[in-house]
Amino acid sequence: MRSIVLLVVGNAALSYAWLPTVQESPILAGQDVHQAPLIPQDDKNATIRWLPASGKIRGVNLGSQFVIEPWMANDEWNSMGCGKEQSEFDCVSKLGQARANSVWATHWSTWTTKDDIAKMQSYGLNTIRIPVGYWIREDLVYSDSEHFPQGGLAYLERICGWASDAGFDENEQRIREEANLGSFYIIIDLHGAPGAQVAKNSDTGQVKLENLDGLEAMHTDKGFYVDYQYERAYKFLEWMTNIIHTNHNYRNVGMLEVVNEPIQGSNSNTDSLRRNFYPTAWKRIRAAEDAAKPNITPNNRLHIQMMNTKWGSGDPHQYLTDDYFAAYDDHRYLKWSNDNGINSPGTGQTPAAYLKQSCHDDRGGNWPTIIGEWSLSVADNLEWNNPDFAPPDNHVDWYRKWFAAQIQAYEKQNGWIFWSWKANWIGGRNDWRWSYE
Repeated sequence: MRSIVLLVVGNAALSYAWLPTVQESPILAGQDVHQAPLIPQDDKNATIRWLPASGKIRGVNLGSQFVIEPWMANDEWNSMGCGKEQSEFDCVSKLGQARANSVWATHWSTWTTKDDIAKMQSYGLNTIRIPVGYWIREDLVYSDSEHFPQGGLAYLERICGWASDAGFDENEQRIREEANLGSFYIIIDLHGAPGAQVAKNSDTGQVKLENLDGLEAMHTDKGFYVDYQYERAYKFLEWMTNIIHTNHNYRNVGMLEVVNEPIQGSNSNTDSLRRNFYPTAWKRIRAAEDAAKPNITPNNRLHIQMMNTKWGSGDPHQYLTDDYFAAYDDHRYLKWSNDNGINSPGTGQTPAAYLKQSCHDDRGGNWPTIIGEWSLSVADNLEWNNPDFAPPDNHVDWYRKWFAAQIQAYEKQNGWIFWSWKANWIGGRNDWRWSYE
């Protein structure tokens, strides 16, 4: 991890200049719904639901904590006995439930630790985004045809508690609250939806599904986008909302993302997503809040997050009748973009092209938008084969500049969350371009 340490240390002054107490957010200035008052001094059980009022979201994803993506956790995946299996569903099917529960318990307890939370804080970060699958609510799983690890909820609660406490005693915590620092802001993201929101992708946790006869088959193009799967998602979101509002360990969870990276394009599935799923999910979350906290104050409601228009599924706001505490998620991986020809052979694929794109990048549109995923990885054909970018240890100075350029672009919006906090042997290499740690 030598190079990422150099990158962080080299940017130490810049990182601490990004702390919320130092730079006031020009985007949030004057927007009352996102500038709720500080935690009341006499209320130890108060929550931090609102976006940081005096600064930007600056955080990391806990990628592969609760939805393992084998491509970024190769050693971990192999040590669990999952080998060439492509997703959690596949590996649990292979190992059997009892064995899977045991190896996943070890993974959940070691992939993200309390020391990790302390290290994140030492880097000046203020937010964590936690991807989860619907199967963390175990009674939603079809036991005759779906196979997922069991027992994850206790570990989710523990991580949220650590992040809310942030390792400070009561007096030091109060000092941070008075300074607008507080603890970590937490976003919980439905990363793996019932039926899978996209086909054949490990980040949904379910590359292979089974039909009702128990025969293995790849899921159809409808997957998530049918009423009975929506209903399972609504039940998950209601349940998660209730936990957030009634369990003290979740007191800093301020945002709930209703589904990660849905299918793209203009088609019946994306139309159903906007017309049916988003408005109904919104109403069900708000009703769950009213049930969990009668007479809930407006600034204690959750932000409800959807992928923004730039994601490519259409405008998520199109059919909403209420947008109080709405939030939007933008994922910006320039390695897979060809905006302004940055990855066109002959004209792009140069360090200068990447820097120029990031320096002028405009991720505006739906407001407020957080760039919820991004990295320092360049196009696949460049990342290890082009001497201008590889090996990365030889180009730390350039990656530091590109890191800063992306940060500046994303802080024109409401901030950023790097993918990911840690990675574990990508393609047989220890690639810190995906690892903030």
